[in-house]
Amino acid sequence: MPFANLTGVKIDLHLHTDYSVDGWASPEGMVRTAIARGLDRIAITDHDTIEGALMAHGAWPDRVIVGEEITCQCGTHLIGLFLTNRVPPGFPIEEVAERIRSQGGLVYGPHPYAYLSKPVGRANRVAAVSDLVESFNSRAFLPAWNRKASALARDRELPAAASSDAHFHWELGRAYTEVPEFKTADEFRNSLAKARPKGIRTGSAWLHVASASAARTRWLRRGVGSFSTPLSAGAE
Repeated sequence: MPFANLTGVKIDLHLHTDYSVDGWASPEGMVRTAIARGLDRIAITDHDTIEGALMAHGAWPDRVIVGEEITCQCGTHLIGLFLTNRVPPGFPIEEVAERIRSQGGLVYGPHPYAYLSKPVGRANRVAAVSDLVESFNSRAFLPAWNRKASALARDRELPAAASSDAHFHWELGRAYTEVPEFKTADEFRNSLAKARPKGIRTGSAWLHVASASAARTRWLRRGVGSFSTPLSAGAE
């Protein structure tokens, strides 16, 4: 299927499927919804796994970027894009960034201020290791979080992107980034100088409640261990 945007592509770099403990849509469902809503590409970035992203990429290699949202030792999150191997959680943030780059990936700093503890310190550490920063996250329900993230990208002279952070299929389309057409990680990196973040809508705090309820249900069913969301990450 040809891309909807002939001069570039609309891409969502941060979303979750049911391979995340707090996500509910299948990888296939997310891809089909993204296409229906005019997104040309998506990065599937499940928490601490690339299994669902690999599955979707195998079926839609021109539509799906393999990514992962990795929980660092300090509780802060980083996203790896264009991954071929899973990056295990629990390593220091600098090592996580190194492991992403060692496989030719890009380091994406998601929701740098959306934490309940030490948000400024976390944001600074994210910016220090990132290739691009999420300046708009549609789940960042406090406007100050996105304002500060946008200022962080500008002050550090880092490319900025907008993403939905969708955990349910109906969240797709609330944010995306327009970039020139690309095929490889290097071409995408070069396209970032012309990236245009498009933040359309932010959701309410109830989205996080719904995701937490999903996670709790799965903990009970599967006996999953502790799980740290951006809003509940532990101290540095």
